[in-house]
Amino acid sequence: MPSETATCLSENLRRSGKILQHPVFNRYHTEHEMLRYLKKLEERDLAMNRSMISLGSCTMKLNATAEMLPITWPEFANLHPFAPTDQTEGYRELLRGLQTQLEAVTGFDAICLQPNSGASGEYTGLLAIRRYHEANGGANRNVCLIPQSAHGTNPATAAMLGMQIIVVKTDEKGNVDIADLKEKAEANKDKLGALMITYPSTHGVYEEGIRDICRIIHDNGGQVYMDGANMNAQVGIMQPAEVGADVLHMNLHKTFCIPHGGGGPGMGPIGLKAHLAPFAPSHTVAPVEGATAGMGAVSAAPYGSAGILPITWMYITMMGKQGMRQATEWALLNANYVAKQLSADYPILYTGKNGRVAHECIVDLRPLKAESGISETDIAKRLMDYGFHAPTVSFPVPGTLMIEPTESESKAELDRFIAALKSIKQEVLKVQNGEWPKDDNPLVNAPHTAFNLTDGEWAHPYTREEAVFPLPYVRENKFWPSVNRVDDVFGDRNLVCSCPPVEVYEG
Repeated sequence: MPSETATCLSENLRRSGKILQHPVFNRYHTEHEMLRYLKKLEERDLAMNRSMISLGSCTMKLNATAEMLPITWPEFANLHPFAPTDQTEGYRELLRGLQTQLEAVTGFDAICLQPNSGASGEYTGLLAIRRYHEANGGANRNVCLIPQSAHGTNPATAAMLGMQIIVVKTDEKGNVDIADLKEKAEANKDKLGALMITYPSTHGVYEEGIRDICRIIHDNGGQVYMDGANMNAQVGIMQPAEVGADVLHMNLHKTFCIPHGGGGPGMGPIGLKAHLAPFAPSHTVAPVEGATAGMGAVSAAPYGSAGILPITWMYITMMGKQGMRQATEWALLNANYVAKQLSADYPILYTGKNGRVAHECIVDLRPLKAESGISETDIAKRLMDYGFHAPTVSFPVPGTLMIEPTESESKAELDRFIAALKSIKQEVLKVQNGEWPKDDNPLVNAPHTAFNLTDGEWAHPYTREEAVFPLPYVRENKFWPSVNRVDDVFGDRNLVCSCPPVEVYEG
Protein backbone atom coordinates (compact mmCIF):
# COMPACT_ATOMS: atom_id res chain seq x y z
CA MET A 1 0.00 0.00 0.00
CA PRO A 2 1.53 3.44 -0.92
CA SER A 3 2.56 5.39 2.12
CA GLU A 4 0.42 8.43 1.27
CA THR A 5 -2.64 6.15 1.15
CA ALA A 6 -1.73 4.33 4.35
CA THR A 7 -1.52 7.56 6.31
CA CYS A 8 -5.10 8.39 5.35
CA LEU A 9 -6.39 5.43 7.39
CA SER A 10 -6.90 5.41 11.11
CA GLU A 11 -4.50 3.18 12.99
CA ASN A 12 -7.28 0.80 14.03
CA LEU A 13 -8.25 0.30 10.37
CA ARG A 14 -4.79 -0.62 9.08
CA ARG A 15 -4.18 -4.28 8.36
CA SER A 16 -0.99 -5.61 9.90
CA GLY A 17 -1.34 -9.38 9.45
CA LYS A 18 -0.49 -11.28 6.31
CA ILE A 19 -3.39 -11.89 3.92
CA LEU A 20 -4.14 -14.30 1.06
CA GLN A 21 -1.70 -16.89 2.38
CA HIS A 22 -3.51 -19.90 0.94
CA PRO A 23 -1.28 -21.54 -1.73
CA VAL A 24 -3.88 -20.95 -4.46
CA PHE A 25 -3.22 -17.21 -4.18
CA ASN A 26 0.52 -17.62 -4.62
CA ARG A 27 0.96 -20.57 -6.96
CA TYR A 28 -0.01 -19.21 -10.39
CA HIS A 29 2.27 -16.54 -11.84
CA THR A 30 1.52 -16.70 -15.56
CA GLU A 31 -1.67 -16.44 -17.56
CA HIS A 32 -1.12 -19.95 -18.90
CA GLU A 33 -0.91 -21.37 -15.38
CA MET A 34 -4.04 -19.53 -14.34
CA LEU A 35 -5.87 -20.74 -17.46
CA ARG A 36 -4.96 -24.35 -16.73
CA TYR A 37 -6.02 -24.00 -13.09
CA LEU A 38 -9.43 -22.70 -14.15
CA LYS A 39 -9.75 -25.47 -16.75
CA LYS A 40 -8.99 -28.07 -14.06
CA LEU A 41 -11.78 -26.67 -11.92
CA GLU A 42 -14.15 -26.64 -14.88
CA GLU A 43 -13.49 -30.29 -15.67
CA ARG A 44 -14.48 -31.27 -12.14
CA ASP A 45 -17.90 -29.70 -12.64
CA LEU A 46 -20.68 -31.65 -14.33
CA ALA A 47 -22.28 -28.63 -15.96
CA MET A 48 -24.74 -27.86 -18.75
CA ASN A 49 -21.94 -27.56 -21.30
CA ARG A 50 -21.62 -31.35 -21.00
CA SER A 51 -25.16 -32.65 -20.43
CA MET A 52 -28.62 -31.65 -19.26
CA ILE A 53 -29.21 -30.77 -15.61
CA SER A 54 -32.72 -31.89 -14.78
CA LEU A 55 -33.09 -30.27 -11.36
CA GLY A 56 -36.82 -30.00 -10.71
CA SER A 57 -38.03 -26.61 -9.45
CA CYS A 58 -34.69 -25.04 -10.43
CA THR A 59 -35.26 -24.63 -14.18
CA MET A 60 -31.72 -25.08 -15.47
CA LYS A 61 -32.26 -23.81 -19.01
CA LEU A 62 -30.05 -22.33 -21.70
CA ASN A 63 -28.46 -18.94 -21.03
CA ALA A 64 -27.67 -17.94 -24.61
CA THR A 65 -24.46 -16.07 -25.41
CA ALA A 66 -26.40 -13.38 -27.28
CA GLU A 67 -28.31 -12.60 -24.06
CA MET A 68 -25.17 -12.54 -21.94
CA LEU A 69 -22.95 -10.31 -24.07
CA PRO A 70 -24.52 -6.91 -23.17
CA ILE A 71 -23.66 -7.28 -19.48
CA THR A 72 -19.98 -7.08 -20.47
CA TRP A 73 -20.44 -3.69 -22.13
CA PRO A 74 -19.03 -0.88 -19.93
CA GLU A 75 -22.19 1.20 -20.46
CA PHE A 76 -23.99 -1.38 -18.31
CA ALA A 77 -21.21 -3.00 -16.31
CA ASN A 78 -19.50 0.15 -15.03
CA LEU A 79 -22.51 2.23 -14.09
CA HIS A 80 -22.72 3.07 -10.37
CA PRO A 81 -26.13 2.25 -8.83
CA PHE A 82 -26.35 5.77 -7.36
CA ALA A 83 -25.23 7.63 -10.50
CA PRO A 84 -27.16 10.89 -11.13
CA THR A 85 -30.33 10.43 -13.16
CA ASP A 86 -29.09 12.68 -15.98
CA GLN A 87 -26.26 10.16 -16.51
CA THR A 88 -28.48 7.07 -16.58
CA GLU A 89 -31.19 7.92 -19.10
CA GLY A 90 -30.38 4.94 -21.35
CA TYR A 91 -30.33 2.52 -18.45
CA ARG A 92 -33.62 3.80 -17.14
CA GLU A 93 -35.13 3.37 -20.59
CA LEU A 94 -34.08 -0.29 -20.47
CA LEU A 95 -35.57 -0.66 -16.98
CA ARG A 96 -38.87 0.89 -18.02
CA GLY A 97 -38.93 -1.30 -21.12
CA LEU A 98 -38.33 -4.42 -19.04
CA GLN A 99 -41.10 -3.45 -16.63
CA THR A 100 -43.48 -3.02 -19.57
CA GLN A 101 -42.47 -6.43 -20.92
CA LEU A 102 -43.01 -8.15 -17.56
CA GLU A 103 -46.36 -6.41 -17.10
CA ALA A 104 -47.47 -7.79 -20.47
CA VAL A 105 -46.26 -11.29 -19.57
CA THR A 106 -47.84 -11.43 -16.12
CA GLY A 107 -50.87 -9.12 -16.34
CA PHE A 108 -49.90 -7.10 -13.26
CA ASP A 109 -50.33 -3.34 -13.02
CA ALA A 110 -46.84 -2.60 -11.71
CA ILE A 111 -43.42 -4.24 -11.61
CA CYS A 112 -40.82 -3.64 -8.90
CA LEU A 113 -37.26 -4.43 -10.00
CA GLN A 114 -35.55 -3.94 -6.64
CA PRO A 115 -35.44 -7.48 -5.12
CA ASN A 116 -32.12 -9.03 -6.13
CA SER A 117 -33.01 -12.69 -5.64
CA GLY A 118 -36.01 -14.97 -5.67
CA ALA A 119 -35.94 -15.15 -1.87
CA SER A 120 -35.83 -11.36 -1.71
CA GLY A 121 -38.77 -11.26 -4.13
CA GLU A 122 -40.77 -13.52 -1.83
CA TYR A 123 -39.96 -11.26 1.12
CA THR A 124 -40.86 -8.11 -0.84
CA GLY A 125 -44.16 -9.54 -2.02
CA LEU A 126 -45.25 -10.49 1.48
CA LEU A 127 -43.95 -7.17 2.80
CA ALA A 128 -46.18 -5.30 0.35
CA ILE A 129 -49.14 -7.34 1.62
CA ARG A 130 -48.27 -6.59 5.27
CA ARG A 131 -47.92 -2.87 4.50
CA TYR A 132 -51.26 -2.91 2.66
CA HIS A 133 -53.05 -4.52 5.60
CA GLU A 134 -51.47 -2.12 8.09
CA ALA A 135 -52.53 0.87 5.98
CA ASN A 136 -56.11 -0.42 5.93
CA GLY A 137 -56.51 -1.19 9.62
CA GLY A 138 -55.48 -4.81 9.36
CA ALA A 139 -52.24 -4.85 11.34
CA ASN A 140 -53.50 -8.00 13.07
CA ARG A 141 -53.69 -9.91 9.77
CA ASN A 142 -50.60 -12.02 10.28
CA VAL A 143 -51.83 -15.54 9.42
CA CYS A 144 -50.24 -17.03 6.32
CA LEU A 145 -51.70 -20.19 4.75
CA ILE A 146 -49.13 -22.31 2.91
CA PRO A 147 -50.06 -25.54 1.06
CA GLN A 148 -47.88 -28.62 1.38
CA SER A 149 -47.18 -28.29 -2.35
CA ALA A 150 -45.69 -24.80 -2.07
CA HIS A 151 -42.12 -23.94 -2.96
CA GLY A 152 -39.79 -24.87 -0.11
CA THR A 153 -38.66 -21.33 0.72
CA ASN A 154 -42.18 -20.01 1.38
CA PRO A 155 -42.41 -20.92 5.09
CA ALA A 156 -39.02 -19.33 5.81
CA THR A 157 -40.10 -16.08 4.14
CA ALA A 158 -43.38 -15.95 6.08
CA ALA A 159 -41.51 -16.61 9.32
CA MET A 160 -39.09 -13.76 8.58
CA LEU A 161 -42.05 -11.41 8.41
CA GLY A 162 -43.37 -12.63 11.76
CA MET A 163 -46.39 -14.36 10.28
CA GLN A 164 -48.18 -17.32 11.80
CA ILE A 165 -47.88 -20.22 9.36
CA ILE A 166 -50.76 -22.65 8.90
CA VAL A 167 -50.19 -25.56 6.52
CA VAL A 168 -52.92 -26.52 4.06
CA LYS A 169 -53.27 -30.15 3.03
CA THR A 170 -53.00 -31.50 -0.49
CA ASP A 171 -55.06 -34.32 -1.99
CA GLU A 172 -53.90 -37.63 -3.43
CA LYS A 173 -53.36 -36.02 -6.85
CA GLY A 174 -51.12 -33.29 -5.49
CA ASN A 175 -53.66 -30.45 -5.64
CA VAL A 176 -54.51 -28.13 -2.78
CA ASP A 177 -57.27 -29.61 -0.64
CA ILE A 178 -59.82 -26.85 -1.23
CA ALA A 179 -62.10 -28.01 1.59
CA ASP A 180 -59.20 -27.81 4.05
CA LEU A 181 -58.19 -24.42 2.65
CA LYS A 182 -61.71 -23.05 3.01
CA GLU A 183 -62.04 -24.36 6.56
CA LYS A 184 -58.75 -22.77 7.66
CA ALA A 185 -59.39 -19.50 5.80
CA GLU A 186 -62.82 -19.10 7.42
CA ALA A 187 -61.52 -20.08 10.84
CA ASN A 188 -58.93 -17.29 10.60
CA LYS A 189 -60.91 -14.74 8.59
CA ASP A 190 -60.35 -11.95 11.15
CA LYS A 191 -56.57 -12.29 10.98
CA LEU A 192 -55.93 -13.89 7.60
CA GLY A 193 -53.12 -12.03 5.88
CA ALA A 194 -52.07 -14.09 2.89
CA LEU A 195 -51.92 -17.35 1.04
CA MET A 196 -48.57 -18.33 -0.46
CA ILE A 197 -49.21 -20.63 -3.39
CA THR A 198 -46.94 -22.00 -6.10
CA TYR A 199 -48.57 -22.39 -9.52
CA PRO A 200 -48.04 -24.85 -11.09
CA SER A 201 -47.32 -26.47 -7.77
CA THR A 202 -44.03 -28.01 -6.72
CA HIS A 203 -45.82 -31.33 -7.18
CA GLY A 204 -45.59 -30.65 -10.92
CA VAL A 205 -49.31 -30.17 -11.57
CA TYR A 206 -51.52 -27.20 -12.38
CA GLU A 207 -53.89 -26.38 -9.54
CA GLU A 208 -57.22 -27.01 -11.25
CA GLY A 209 -59.04 -24.98 -8.62
CA ILE A 210 -56.73 -21.96 -8.65
CA ARG A 211 -59.51 -19.43 -9.27
CA ASP A 212 -61.63 -20.85 -6.45
CA ILE A 213 -58.56 -20.88 -4.19
CA CYS A 214 -57.92 -17.17 -4.81
CA ARG A 215 -61.59 -16.32 -4.34
CA ILE A 216 -61.73 -18.08 -0.96
CA ILE A 217 -58.73 -16.10 0.28
CA HIS A 218 -60.17 -12.79 -0.94
CA ASP A 219 -63.59 -13.54 0.56
CA ASN A 220 -61.90 -13.94 3.94
CA GLY A 221 -59.89 -10.73 3.81
CA GLY A 222 -56.55 -12.12 2.68
CA GLN A 223 -54.25 -11.50 -0.27
CA VAL A 224 -52.78 -14.07 -2.65
CA TYR A 225 -49.03 -14.26 -3.04
CA MET A 226 -48.07 -16.48 -5.98
CA ASP A 227 -44.59 -17.97 -6.04
CA GLY A 228 -43.11 -17.53 -9.51
CA ALA A 229 -40.63 -20.41 -9.24
CA ASN A 230 -42.54 -22.31 -11.90
CA MET A 231 -43.33 -19.54 -14.35
CA ASN A 232 -41.59 -21.64 -16.99
CA ALA A 233 -44.95 -23.39 -17.31
CA GLN A 234 -46.99 -20.18 -17.56
CA VAL A 235 -45.44 -17.64 -19.93
CA GLY A 236 -47.56 -17.02 -23.01
CA ILE A 237 -50.38 -19.37 -22.07
CA MET A 238 -51.79 -17.71 -18.93
CA GLN A 239 -51.30 -14.65 -16.72
CA PRO A 240 -50.94 -15.00 -12.94
CA ALA A 241 -52.84 -11.75 -12.32
CA GLU A 242 -55.77 -12.96 -14.40
CA VAL A 243 -56.41 -16.05 -12.24
CA GLY A 244 -56.49 -14.05 -9.00
CA ALA A 245 -52.94 -13.50 -7.70
CA ASP A 246 -52.32 -10.11 -6.05
CA VAL A 247 -48.53 -10.26 -6.11
CA LEU A 248 -45.96 -12.57 -7.67
CA HIS A 249 -42.18 -12.79 -7.70
CA MET A 250 -40.33 -13.74 -10.86
CA ASN A 251 -37.10 -15.73 -10.69
CA LEU A 252 -35.22 -14.17 -13.58
CA HIS A 253 -32.56 -16.84 -13.08
CA LYS A 254 -35.12 -19.50 -13.97
CA THR A 255 -37.78 -18.57 -16.48
CA PHE A 256 -36.07 -15.48 -17.89
CA CYS A 257 -32.59 -16.87 -18.49
CA ILE A 258 -30.33 -15.10 -16.00
CA PRO A 259 -27.82 -17.80 -14.92
CA HIS A 260 -28.12 -19.30 -11.46
CA GLY A 261 -25.85 -17.18 -9.32
CA GLY A 262 -24.69 -19.69 -6.72
CA GLY A 263 -24.87 -16.82 -4.24
CA GLY A 264 -25.30 -13.91 -6.62
CA PRO A 265 -26.01 -11.88 -8.52
CA GLY A 266 -29.66 -12.72 -9.03
CA MET A 267 -32.92 -10.88 -9.59
CA GLY A 268 -36.42 -11.53 -8.29
CA PRO A 269 -38.74 -8.72 -9.43
CA ILE A 270 -42.32 -8.70 -8.23
CA GLY A 271 -45.53 -7.94 -10.06
CA LEU A 272 -48.27 -6.16 -8.12
CA LYS A 273 -51.95 -5.42 -8.59
CA ALA A 274 -52.80 -1.71 -8.48
CA HIS A 275 -53.91 -1.76 -4.82
CA LEU A 276 -50.54 -3.19 -3.72
CA ALA A 277 -48.34 -1.08 -6.01
CA PRO A 278 -48.08 1.87 -3.55
CA PHE A 279 -46.46 -0.47 -1.02
CA ALA A 280 -43.53 -1.58 -3.17
CA PRO A 281 -40.10 -0.54 -1.84
CA SER A 282 -38.40 2.72 -2.70
CA HIS A 283 -34.93 3.91 -1.63
CA THR A 284 -33.78 6.76 0.60
CA VAL A 285 -30.55 7.48 -1.31
CA ALA A 286 -31.89 7.03 -4.84
CA PRO A 287 -35.72 7.10 -4.91
CA VAL A 288 -37.26 4.53 -7.22
CA GLU A 289 -39.16 5.93 -10.18
CA GLY A 290 -42.89 5.58 -9.54
CA ALA A 291 -42.52 4.28 -5.97
CA THR A 292 -44.20 5.85 -2.94
CA ALA A 293 -41.91 7.93 -0.74
CA GLY A 294 -41.25 6.39 2.68
CA MET A 295 -41.47 2.77 1.58
CA GLY A 296 -38.24 1.25 2.90
CA ALA A 297 -35.83 -0.56 0.59
CA VAL A 298 -35.21 -4.31 0.55
CA SER A 299 -31.90 -4.12 -1.34
CA ALA A 300 -28.83 -1.93 -1.07
CA ALA A 301 -29.38 -0.48 -4.55
CA PRO A 302 -32.62 0.96 -5.96
CA TYR A 303 -32.80 -1.63 -8.76
CA GLY A 304 -31.05 -4.53 -7.06
CA SER A 305 -28.46 -6.29 -9.22
CA ALA A 306 -29.45 -4.14 -12.19
CA GLY A 307 -26.26 -4.95 -14.08
CA ILE A 308 -27.67 -8.32 -15.12
CA LEU A 309 -31.11 -7.12 -16.24
CA PRO A 310 -29.98 -6.74 -19.89
CA ILE A 311 -29.98 -10.56 -20.04
CA THR A 312 -33.72 -10.78 -19.47
CA TRP A 313 -34.40 -7.76 -21.69
CA MET A 314 -32.50 -9.49 -24.49
CA TYR A 315 -34.29 -12.80 -23.93
CA ILE A 316 -37.79 -11.30 -24.04
CA THR A 317 -36.97 -8.98 -26.94
CA MET A 318 -35.45 -11.72 -29.09
CA MET A 319 -38.07 -14.35 -28.26
CA GLY A 320 -41.14 -12.15 -28.54
CA LYS A 321 -44.65 -13.22 -27.61
CA GLN A 322 -44.74 -16.17 -29.99
CA GLY A 323 -41.28 -17.43 -29.03
CA MET A 324 -41.93 -17.34 -25.30
CA ARG A 325 -45.22 -19.19 -25.72
CA GLN A 326 -43.45 -21.81 -27.81
CA ALA A 327 -40.78 -22.16 -25.13
CA THR A 328 -43.47 -22.86 -22.54
CA GLU A 329 -45.16 -25.39 -24.81
CA TRP A 330 -41.86 -27.19 -25.41
CA ALA A 331 -41.13 -27.24 -21.66
CA LEU A 332 -44.51 -28.91 -21.06
CA LEU A 333 -43.99 -31.30 -23.96
CA ASN A 334 -40.52 -32.32 -22.78
CA ALA A 335 -41.69 -32.92 -19.21
CA ASN A 336 -44.60 -35.04 -20.35
CA TYR A 337 -42.41 -36.99 -22.77
CA VAL A 338 -39.97 -37.83 -19.97
CA ALA A 339 -42.81 -38.75 -17.59
CA LYS A 340 -44.47 -41.00 -20.17
CA GLN A 341 -41.24 -42.74 -21.18
CA LEU A 342 -40.25 -43.42 -17.57
CA SER A 343 -43.69 -44.45 -16.34
CA ALA A 344 -43.20 -48.10 -17.35
CA ASP A 345 -40.19 -48.35 -15.03
CA TYR A 346 -40.99 -45.84 -12.28
CA PRO A 347 -44.31 -44.59 -10.86
CA ILE A 348 -45.02 -40.91 -11.59
CA LEU A 349 -46.30 -39.59 -8.28
CA TYR A 350 -48.70 -36.81 -9.35
CA THR A 351 -50.57 -36.06 -12.57
CA GLY A 352 -53.61 -34.00 -13.50
CA LYS A 353 -56.98 -35.55 -14.26
CA ASN A 354 -55.90 -35.94 -17.90
CA GLY A 355 -52.85 -37.93 -16.86
CA ARG A 356 -50.45 -35.10 -17.72
CA VAL A 357 -47.89 -33.22 -15.66
CA ALA A 358 -46.89 -29.57 -15.96
CA HIS A 359 -43.25 -28.58 -16.52
CA GLU A 360 -41.76 -31.20 -14.18
CA CYS A 361 -42.58 -34.65 -12.85
CA ILE A 362 -41.90 -36.52 -9.61
CA VAL A 363 -40.58 -40.07 -9.94
CA ASP A 364 -41.47 -42.17 -6.90
CA LEU A 365 -38.57 -44.41 -5.85
CA ARG A 366 -40.02 -45.50 -2.51
CA PRO A 367 -41.52 -48.81 -3.74
CA LEU A 368 -38.24 -49.72 -5.46
CA LYS A 369 -36.28 -48.86 -2.33
CA ALA A 370 -38.55 -51.02 -0.17
CA GLU A 371 -38.06 -53.99 -2.48
CA SER A 372 -34.35 -53.66 -3.26
CA GLY A 373 -32.73 -51.54 -0.55
CA ILE A 374 -31.37 -49.18 -3.22
CA SER A 375 -32.05 -45.59 -2.21
CA GLU A 376 -32.76 -42.42 -4.13
CA THR A 377 -29.26 -41.27 -3.20
CA ASP A 378 -27.73 -44.39 -4.77
CA ILE A 379 -29.56 -43.68 -8.02
CA ALA A 380 -28.60 -40.00 -7.93
CA LYS A 381 -24.91 -40.88 -7.47
CA ARG A 382 -25.05 -43.57 -10.16
CA LEU A 383 -26.31 -41.03 -12.70
CA MET A 384 -22.86 -39.42 -12.57
CA ASP A 385 -21.37 -42.58 -14.06
CA TYR A 386 -23.85 -42.13 -16.93
CA GLY A 387 -22.72 -38.53 -17.43
CA PHE A 388 -25.69 -36.78 -15.82
CA HIS A 389 -26.24 -34.45 -12.91
CA ALA A 390 -28.92 -35.87 -10.61
CA PRO A 391 -32.45 -34.42 -10.59
CA THR A 392 -33.74 -32.83 -7.39
CA VAL A 393 -33.66 -35.52 -4.69
CA SER A 394 -36.28 -36.00 -1.96
CA PHE A 395 -38.01 -32.65 -2.51
CA PRO A 396 -40.85 -31.95 -2.15
CA VAL A 397 -41.50 -35.61 -1.30
CA PRO A 398 -38.86 -37.75 0.47
CA GLY A 399 -37.68 -40.75 -1.52
CA THR A 400 -38.36 -39.24 -4.93
CA LEU A 401 -36.63 -37.59 -7.88
CA MET A 402 -38.11 -34.38 -9.31
CA ILE A 403 -37.22 -33.95 -12.98
CA GLU A 404 -37.52 -30.74 -15.02
CA PRO A 405 -36.05 -31.05 -18.53
CA THR A 406 -36.99 -27.47 -19.64
CA GLU A 407 -37.53 -26.45 -23.25
CA SER A 408 -33.80 -26.17 -23.93
CA GLU A 409 -33.14 -29.89 -24.32
CA SER A 410 -33.45 -31.81 -27.60
CA LYS A 411 -35.23 -35.11 -27.94
CA ALA A 412 -31.86 -36.81 -28.39
CA GLU A 413 -30.66 -35.52 -25.03
CA LEU A 414 -33.92 -36.50 -23.35
CA ASP A 415 -33.60 -39.97 -24.82
CA ARG A 416 -30.06 -40.31 -23.41
CA PHE A 417 -31.35 -39.33 -19.97
CA ILE A 418 -34.30 -41.71 -20.21
CA ALA A 419 -32.00 -44.52 -21.34
CA ALA A 420 -29.78 -43.89 -18.32
CA LEU A 421 -32.65 -44.16 -15.84
CA LYS A 422 -34.04 -47.23 -17.57
CA SER A 423 -30.61 -48.89 -17.42
CA ILE A 424 -30.31 -47.98 -13.75
CA LYS A 425 -33.68 -49.64 -13.14
CA GLN A 426 -32.27 -52.87 -14.59
CA GLU A 427 -29.25 -52.57 -12.31
CA VAL A 428 -31.56 -52.18 -9.32
CA LEU A 429 -33.39 -55.35 -10.37
CA LYS A 430 -30.08 -57.24 -10.41
CA VAL A 431 -29.58 -56.26 -6.78
CA GLN A 432 -33.17 -57.12 -5.95
CA ASN A 433 -32.82 -60.54 -7.60
CA GLY A 434 -29.56 -61.32 -5.82
CA GLU A 435 -27.33 -61.18 -8.90
CA TRP A 436 -25.34 -58.42 -7.21
CA PRO A 437 -24.89 -58.15 -3.41
CA LYS A 438 -26.75 -55.34 -1.69
CA ASP A 439 -23.52 -54.01 -0.22
CA ASP A 440 -21.34 -54.28 -3.35
CA ASN A 441 -22.91 -53.17 -6.61
CA PRO A 442 -22.49 -50.26 -9.05
CA LEU A 443 -25.22 -48.24 -7.35
CA VAL A 444 -24.01 -48.23 -3.74
CA ASN A 445 -20.41 -47.75 -4.93
CA ALA A 446 -21.21 -44.92 -7.34
CA PRO A 447 -19.74 -42.74 -8.56
CA HIS A 448 -16.65 -44.46 -9.97
CA THR A 449 -13.50 -42.43 -10.65
CA ALA A 450 -10.66 -42.99 -13.12
CA PHE A 451 -8.53 -44.02 -10.15
CA ASN A 452 -10.99 -46.84 -9.37
CA LEU A 453 -10.68 -48.07 -12.93
CA THR A 454 -6.88 -48.31 -12.85
CA ASP A 455 -6.18 -49.09 -9.21
CA GLY A 456 -4.80 -52.63 -9.07
CA GLU A 457 -7.02 -55.66 -8.71
CA TRP A 458 -10.77 -55.34 -9.31
CA ALA A 459 -12.64 -57.25 -6.60
CA HIS A 460 -16.25 -56.27 -7.33
CA PRO A 461 -18.92 -58.67 -8.70
CA TYR A 462 -19.52 -56.32 -11.66
CA THR A 463 -16.99 -55.47 -14.35
CA ARG A 464 -14.97 -52.28 -14.70
CA GLU A 465 -16.83 -51.63 -17.95
CA GLU A 466 -20.20 -51.93 -16.20
CA ALA A 467 -18.92 -49.44 -13.64
CA VAL A 468 -17.71 -46.65 -15.92
CA PHE A 469 -19.20 -47.34 -19.38
CA PRO A 470 -22.70 -48.62 -18.57
CA LEU A 471 -24.14 -47.57 -21.96
CA PRO A 472 -22.43 -47.10 -25.35
CA TYR A 473 -23.04 -43.33 -25.53
CA VAL A 474 -20.96 -42.79 -22.36
CA ARG A 475 -17.77 -43.66 -24.25
CA GLU A 476 -18.19 -40.72 -26.62
CA ASN A 477 -17.94 -38.04 -23.93
CA LYS A 478 -17.05 -39.64 -20.60
CA PHE A 479 -17.35 -37.51 -17.49
CA TRP A 480 -15.00 -38.68 -14.77
CA PRO A 481 -16.11 -37.79 -11.23
CA SER A 482 -13.12 -36.47 -9.30
CA VAL A 483 -14.06 -38.13 -6.00
CA ASN A 484 -16.02 -41.17 -4.86
CA ARG A 485 -19.18 -41.16 -2.76
CA VAL A 486 -19.46 -38.31 -0.31
CA ASP A 487 -21.56 -38.79 2.81
CA ASP A 488 -23.93 -35.89 2.19
CA VAL A 489 -25.74 -36.01 5.52
CA PHE A 490 -22.53 -36.24 7.54
CA GLY A 491 -21.08 -33.34 5.60
CA ASP A 492 -24.16 -31.19 6.15
CA ARG A 493 -24.08 -31.84 9.90
CA ASN A 494 -20.31 -31.72 10.40
CA LEU A 495 -18.90 -28.79 8.47
CA VAL A 496 -15.16 -29.09 7.86
CA CYS A 497 -13.04 -26.37 6.29
CA SER A 498 -10.95 -27.58 3.35
CA CYS A 499 -8.48 -24.74 3.90
CA PRO A 500 -5.02 -25.33 5.42
CA PRO A 501 -5.19 -26.03 9.19
CA VAL A 502 -5.60 -23.04 11.46
CA GLU A 503 -2.08 -23.55 12.81
CA VAL A 504 -0.75 -22.28 9.48
CA TYR A 505 -2.15 -18.86 10.29
CA GLU A 506 -0.87 -18.64 13.88
CA GLY A 507 1.72 -16.03 14.61
